[in-house]
Amino acid sequence: MLVSRLFRIVAGVETAAQELSIPAGKSASGNRRRTAESVIRAFFGSNALVAIIVLTLITIFLFREGSGFFGQNLANLRLYRQAGLEYVDIIRTEAEKQTALSRQLGDIRLQQMRAGADQAALEKFDEFANKFGEQLNGLLSDATDQAQALRETMLQPGSHAGASVIETESQDEASTTAAATPAGNEAEQMATLRSATDKFAQIADSMKAPINELLAVPPALTSAKERKAFAKWKAEAEAYLKQLPAVVEKLRAWDPNKPMPAYRAITSFLFGTQWITASFWQDWYGIIPLFVGSLLVSVVALLLAVPLGVCAAIYVSEVASPIEKSLIKPYIEFISAIPSVVLGFFGIAVLGETIRAISRASFMKWVPFFPISERLNVFTAGCLLALMAVPTIFTLAEDALRNVPRGFKEASYALGGNRLQTIVRVLVPAALSGIVSAVLLGLGRVIGETMVVLLCAGNRIAIPDFTQGLGAVFQPVHTMTGIIAQEMGEVVRGSIHYRALFMVGLVLFAITLAINYGAQKLVTRYRMSIG
Repeated sequence: MLVSRLFRIVAGVETAAQELSIPAGKSASGNRRRTAESVIRAFFGSNALVAIIVLTLITIFLFREGSGFFGQNLANLRLYRQAGLEYVDIIRTEAEKQTALSRQLGDIRLQQMRAGADQAALEKFDEFANKFGEQLNGLLSDATDQAQALRETMLQPGSHAGASVIETESQDEASTTAAATPAGNEAEQMATLRSATDKFAQIADSMKAPINELLAVPPALTSAKERKAFAKWKAEAEAYLKQLPAVVEKLRAWDPNKPMPAYRAITSFLFGTQWITASFWQDWYGIIPLFVGSLLVSVVALLLAVPLGVCAAIYVSEVASPIEKSLIKPYIEFISAIPSVVLGFFGIAVLGETIRAISRASFMKWVPFFPISERLNVFTAGCLLALMAVPTIFTLAEDALRNVPRGFKEASYALGGNRLQTIVRVLVPAALSGIVSAVLLGLGRVIGETMVVLLCAGNRIAIPDFTQGLGAVFQPVHTMTGIIAQEMGEVVRGSIHYRALFMVGLVLFAITLAINYGAQKLVTRYRMSIG
């Protein structure tokens, strides 16, 4: 204890002596240095503060402009039920199923004709198809007109339903059509519409016996492929007939006054599979088709960009000579300077046409989903986005590899490892967190791109047909960024469509922030792991 206390006294005396021996000039120089450091700290701190303020303002702006969407969407859904549109859509679904079955018969007839069937066999098949018919279309047309008239009545000023609808353009349309639409009692119009239930039940009963007779005596088919297709159609037709009584009960149980829960305004947006705007019938704002399109394009882009970017970073960092580094690195980083609209034009004029031409070549007939009909699709947009993401992934991955301590490499060589073993087993695992963060930042770069996907993705708002396997990659889609850029200039400020686009932007903003946050977390972990 006494010895340690003496050491502390001596250290304190030496420190005091050093402070007393500092000349006044050096003290003034230290003050100036500290002042400069304070200025630098204040400058960079103010930049960080500006970034935080801008981020906060963007978030507040998106919330303010999109906050009224869910209230408007809920009113829109309630009108959809109260006006009977939901009721008519139940009938529409069954009519579309019947139409789809008739279309399948047409496809079987086309196959039979291509197989060289004689005219007598084709006439018998046509007779069979005509007897199947599409009996629900007339009922659907009448019910659609009645529901539209009821909807316009409810949207007229003074109606209890019209007062609850917030959508501005719908109210304007209702005001302009009020003179042409005769005012009627809503209850009477609803009763007239509901009478379609009995008509639907009668049509369903009248269809069963003729269709069962048709199915009992199938037409003669020439090939095994046609017989297999007809057997599949027969099973679907029988299943269609069996579920018609349940549809009749559903129509009878349908209640226009059943409350529409508030959560439907949120779930219909987050999990809805339709994005339909400016419709004469019903607008739907479901983000799933746009999210799936953005996800597919991003996945294709990353599958192409990650191997190219990471392998190029490994080559430049560990294999290339100084001359090769001076050539490869600037050229890869120069890609990021190419305007995205130029890449979009290249995709439309060159890449899309080339991919479609290759799909039609004779040596590609073994691919089940070739040839493709659309030159603008997920794959075309993904290829161009991969080209844009490669510089980001390459630069960050190369930095991660270069920051691995030199001792790791020397230790591997000392243990007898060759260059390939050192790269695969030592350097890449040590830089893995940095490489993963580079991939995530590349994903953020890809998913936020607008012009390329707007020009090259095809802009079809529909979920791709995943039953085709990899063929879904060659189908057109629309993306979250593309829908905002395409429709924002055409919407009325404050309308439900306007606010829906801001909600899409808010979802995209949240996804991008989550990706960047995950990348920063991985970067922090990487820096801590290798010091």
